[in-house]
Amino acid sequence: MAKEIKTIGVLTSGGDAPGMNAAIRAVVREALVKGLKVKGIKRGYAGLLQEEIIDMEARSVSDTIQRGGTILQTARCMEFVTEEGQKKGAEICKKHGIDGVIVIGGDGSFKGAQKLAALGINTIALPGTIDLDIACTEYTIGFDTAVNTAMEAIDKVRDTSTSHERCSIIEVMGRGAGYIALWTGIANGAEDILLPERYDYDEQRLVNNIISNKKRGKQHHIIINAEGIGHSASMARRIEAATGVETRATILGHMQRGGSPTCKDRVYASIMGALAVDLLCQGKSNRVVGYRHGDFVDFDIDEALAMKKEISEYQFEVCENLSK
Repeated sequence: MAKEIKTIGVLTSGGDAPGMNAAIRAVVREALVKGLKVKGIKRGYAGLLQEEIIDMEARSVSDTIQRGGTILQTARCMEFVTEEGQKKGAEICKKHGIDGVIVIGGDGSFKGAQKLAALGINTIALPGTIDLDIACTEYTIGFDTAVNTAMEAIDKVRDTSTSHERCSIIEVMGRGAGYIALWTGIANGAEDILLPERYDYDEQRLVNNIISNKKRGKQHHIIINAEGIGHSASMARRIEAATGVETRATILGHMQRGGSPTCKDRVYASIMGALAVDLLCQGKSNRVVGYRHGDFVDFDIDEALAMKKEISEYQFEVCENLSK
């Protein structure tokens, strides 16, 4: 028999992502429409363990859909990685009458949701990460905004790079995943992209490309470098010394996490948030909401965490072919 849900909690965990507020807003308002009470858990699992729990009403999420970041704030929490911390979190949920929790975050956040589910708290997870690195879904909350922010910044760097006939190494976010680098590589017409999943650390190939392009009359050379490879400033010094072409490094950094979410991030995050509430009302637990083949779907968290996501060989090939 499905567990009856009367009160749900919602939290954001890990790195923030544009669109998280749209998801929170949808969770709150969908739950209220269904006659449920909603508790906001501040600062992720850290806030849960500190009992930073607030009541939320429809007005609590007014004028938030257009805001970047997360109104519930977020934090890392090493204590929740431990069995003791997980049990404490489940007990605090029970103490506050929380029957189900909606977790918005990445893989690490999913693991926390998985542990709460095993301890009797129904959980639904939403993929909130700018890295697009969750294998069970073709969309993650925040990626569309982040990649558009990066694209617009790279366009600006290209302008000045052309004026000075420079090589520009532009570092985008993505510690373990190269999707922002791949997409901006295609969208910005970069001459080279360096992905954590593909880069062989052959700088001589980059040097040869720059020299060859210079001979063909190219007025700039754009290298998109993923954060997982990093060291853009020292790479720029080595490339300048080897090519004689003025080379500058630009690290876009956390600007990619902020800003008003795009229409896609607002709409998709809203639908995912509402679906998470509906799944809890159906008695489901230990599920991840995803988007595949044009539909919003859900997966078992265990299954989702076991999936591996690879860079598309064809997209990578297209990126390389179009850069020539």
